[in-house]
Amino acid sequence: MKHGKKYREGAKLIDRQKLYEVNDALDLCVKTGTAKFDETVELHVKLGVDGRHADQQVRGAVVLPNGTGKTVRVLVICKPEKIEEAQNAGADFVGSEEMVQKIQGEGWMDFDVLITTPDMMGMVGRLGRILGPRGLMPNPKAGTVTPDIARAVQDAKAGKIEYRLDKTNIIHCPIGKVSFGVEKLAENFSALMDAIVKAKPAAAKGQYVRSCVVSATMGPGVKITPAKFI
Repeated sequence: MKHGKKYREGAKLIDRQKLYEVNDALDLCVKTGTAKFDETVELHVKLGVDGRHADQQVRGAVVLPNGTGKTVRVLVICKPEKIEEAQNAGADFVGSEEMVQKIQGEGWMDFDVLITTPDMMGMVGRLGRILGPRGLMPNPKAGTVTPDIARAVQDAKAGKIEYRLDKTNIIHCPIGKVSFGVEKLAENFSALMDAIVKAKPAAAKGQYVRSCVVSATMGPGVKITPAKFI
């Protein structure tokens, strides 16, 4: 893969063989995130589990203390009596069965998070084939299937992110923007890593955190020493 000039210049600052401390790694992310837009800083964590087994799944959600730097569009699908609660909490789109039909019939997807109540999951479940591949299907573990709509909307707006294993047993999550600076990124990093470590399945054997890498959107990856998370 051919990289641009800025990427190559940034890569010169990083020792590919070295495992960095968290703050040093994030400092390098900030220094190498030099695109004309405010780059997102992402965390990639490879875990020593086998996600093909239900008892080794790692999934959950955490509110980042400094948010993600992204404006989150929240859709709530609920019974009519909950609509006002969702609107007052700051949901961008609220509705009932008509929203399900809009997604099914029109392919409408102008939202980042879908929150619903348990009594609507029978209806929302029909959207699994559409929402599942996009990572938008509501889930109780992520706090997006809940009777407490107001709290869920407020958390989503405040920077709540969902983490889950991909097929290669790696978790990929945003932890903020380059403009946050090292201190705020480090606080978000710690919140996410603490949640991942606490979510360690009882069935997991051996080293849990195998590798930990941070990178800006257009920048090279920086390896973090996983020793403190093992």
